[in-house]
Formats: sequence, C-alpha cells, structure tokens
Amino acid sequence: MSASDVLLSCEGVTRRFGGLVALDHLDLEVKRGDILGFLGPNGSGKTTFFNVLTGIYDFSDGQAHFAGENISKHSAQAVYRAGIARTFQRSRMCLSLSLFDNIMVGNHKHLNLGLGFNLFRRGAFARDLEQRYEQARDLVRAFSPNLADRMSEAVGGFPMLDRRRIEICRALISQPKLLLLDEPSAGMTHEETHQLMGDILSVREHTPELSIIIIEHEMSVMERITDHCAVLNFGKKICEGTYQDVVNNPQVREAYLGIE
Repeated sequence: MSASDVLLSCEGVTRRFGGLVALDHLDLEVKRGDILGFLGPNGSGKTTFFNVLTGIYDFSDGQAHFAGENISKHSAQAVYRAGIARTFQRSRMCLSLSLFDNIMVGNHKHLNLGLGFNLFRRGAFARDLEQRYEQARDLVRAFSPNLADRMSEAVGGFPMLDRRRIEICRALISQPKLLLLDEPSAGMTHEETHQLMGDILSVREHTPELSIIIIEHEMSVMERITDHCAVLNFGKKICEGTYQDVVNNPQVREAYLGIE
C-alpha cells in the first residue's frame, strides 16, 4: 500500500482507564475508499477506538494520522472538521425535531452561523436554506425515496430502520472522508439489517472515495460489505485480513467464537 493510498494510519494507539488497558498499542491502516470491518467480543476495545479517534477520549499513548495530519491531540470538533464522522451504538436522534433538522445537526461546519447573515440577509438566508434542504433531500433519497417525501415530519414517528438511515445521512451530510459506523444494525431485524447494508453499498457506489470502518457482530454483514477485517481481543489486534482469512484463523475462532 503506497503512502498516497493511506487515509488513516494509527501507530501504537493506547487508551488506559486507571489500571485497565482498553486499547493496547493498536496499529491500523485504512486506505482511501476501503471498508474495514472491526470484529471482536464485547469489551474488546472497538468502540473505545472510535471514541479515541474522534476526540471523545484522549490518547494515552501512540498517534493517528488522518489525510497526512496528526490528529492525536485534536478535539472532537477538530476531528469532525478534518473529515471524520460517526454514528453511535444507541440511536441518538432529536425525536421532536424534523428529519431535515436532525440531518442539519451534522452539517454545522458548512452553515453560516453569523448573526448578521441570519437576521438581516433574509434573501441570502432563504436561498441557503433551500439549497441545504435539497442537498439533504437528495442524500435521503439515496437511502429511501419514501423518506425524501417526509422531510418535515418528526423523527419520533419513524421505525428503527429509518432512524438508522437518518443517522447515517446526518453523518454523511458533512461530506466526510471517513465514516465510522458503530453497530448500525443494533435493534433491527435481519431483514432490516440486509436493507440497510444494501443502502450503504449503494451510497458507496456513488462516493467511491469514501472510507468506512464498521463495527458489527452480524457476520453476514461483514462478509457482504467489507474489503478486509481486523479483530480485537482485550484491546489488542490479534488478526487482520480478508473476511475468510479472519474467520478461519484459529486464534480468532478461539478468542471470538469460543472454538478451539
């Protein structure tokens, strides 16, 4: 892999909570346009890695370079501005707000928040609002044409599948270079999971330069959408390779699947 192909490079990333080592000198590379699957039992450090990478937790040791920039000391806001967006395990929606409003929460780095613009330049404000509305609607339409006709409805009335779609749209609206998906199928049926993964693959076809790291326990999801996988156990990376390489690795089968 050439240096120009690498979007994210992590070297010795470590996170300690007192005497507990949640991430133990993790080395990882993600190339542009790649989909990396993150596997491991509960408590192995997968979500902790997302939290460290996005500035929610500090690095205890190691560093990460994103698009050639060292982001190890960046705040969560600076990581977002650099081009990394994420979703969370538990649905985090503003249920009383509209679909459009929820998506715009993820786009504030592109919004003009100046007092003068919003109070006195009403014509420019109206044009900007219309442009943002169409941008959000086009993005939602890529996931579900039916949702695109419900932009003004409160998201509290949507089923879990549509809420997950909206959360991913909220992350994508800022046009990130790297998208982190933390168990996007949580709370959904197998059929709903199949539909959502199809949506993600469809979006990838239209944005081939977008890189994705996905945490998921549904093995069929990993087999279907990932280019390669990495497996964590007790904070350490124990295996990396294609899906087939990983599931056939004896160390992974013992640590993750409980099979000797």
